[in-house]
Amino acid sequence: QVQLEESGGGLVQPGGSLRLSCAASGFTLDYYAIGWFRQAPGKEREGVSCISRSGGRIYYADSVKDRFTISRNNAESTVYLQMNSLKPEDTAVYYCATKRRLWCTLGADDYDYWGQGTQVTVSS
Repeated sequence: QVQLEESGGGLVQPGGSLRLSCAASGFTLDYYAIGWFRQAPGKEREGVSCISRSGGRIYYADSVKDRFTISRNNAESTVYLQMNSLKPEDTAVYYCATKRRLWCTLGADDYDYWGQGTQVTVSS
């Protein structure tokens, strides 16, 4: 059974950093692409970043480029999202998602399995 569990969210001041983790279980992460998404209250879910199953291709939304870094450790079955220079507009529930495929996209409809999400709040 494919399961994803996010962790690492919390309250941080503007300009601060957080590292989110997405722990995978029930499947071999090596064959799956991973995406990070977020959803703020009253807004649609948006793609933040994604990484191909090999890690060779990575994409970022323009809103987080140069501030967020995605990485994966297949041996640990974990994908990370390092978030630096956080802004209040980054406040949202962050989700990881996966699909057994080579490449990744920032489209939520392209993913089959989702975690429960972790809350990130950026506020002074």
